[in-house]
Amino acid sequence: MKILAVIPAYNEQDNLLRTLSDLREHCPEIDPLVVNDCSTDGTPELLRKYDIPHLDLASNLGIGGAVQAGYLYARLRGYDIAVQFDGDGQHDAAYLEKLLAPVIGGDADIAIGSRFVEKEGFQSSGARRAGIGFLSRLIRLLCGLRVRDVTSGMRAVNRRFIAEYAGHYPQDYPEPEAILYAGLRGGRVAEVPVKMRERERGKSSISPLGSVYYMIKVSLALLMGRISCGRAERRRGGEGGRP
Repeated sequence: MKILAVIPAYNEQDNLLRTLSDLREHCPEIDPLVVNDCSTDGTPELLRKYDIPHLDLASNLGIGGAVQAGYLYARLRGYDIAVQFDGDGQHDAAYLEKLLAPVIGGDADIAIGSRFVEKEGFQSSGARRAGIGFLSRLIRLLCGLRVRDVTSGMRAVNRRFIAEYAGHYPQDYPEPEAILYAGLRGGRVAEVPVKMRERERGKSSISPLGSVYYMIKVSLALLMGRISCGRAERRRGGEGGRP
């Protein structure tokens, strides 16, 4: 079974080598692929110096575009499973075997590493957790999926959803929107308890004020995604009823 780890990276020169070492130590059978999203630090030089498998994007696409590029690569290279694994060192490769189990076993199309099932390890601020809880309830209302940690970027995806996400992957708020997309297409999603680390180097791209703005914007994006899917279903139904 071929498994690819898609590692999106933007200015992660201080974290990448530790991330890759962690992955190699715990899951040497997984092929790593760093997707360099036009980093302006020493990331490109580091990738070349250590001959790390990578894609260099021609323009900065953001996290959604970088992850989709990884899914396109996985589909073209015939991978059975793709794992999303952040390049900032917060994800712990020791949990990947556990994350992969429901996908390998055929019990789920997508497995999500959740901080909130057992509530251990690094946790977000109370305000951010409240916002994530709201998004979780909204997604459940819109598509029926119950996922606690809807913003977790640690995921494993089977061949069906590699193809789905290679063709369409949300660009603006990809983590929660990708769950909605899967739910509206009958995807089976499992949550696996994991511990995540606090970021040691670099800084998060989302400020406290940005978190509030993020929650408002992603809620609107989820609602629009549900409306768009409903319209597409009605169009297909109308075409199917034509003589």
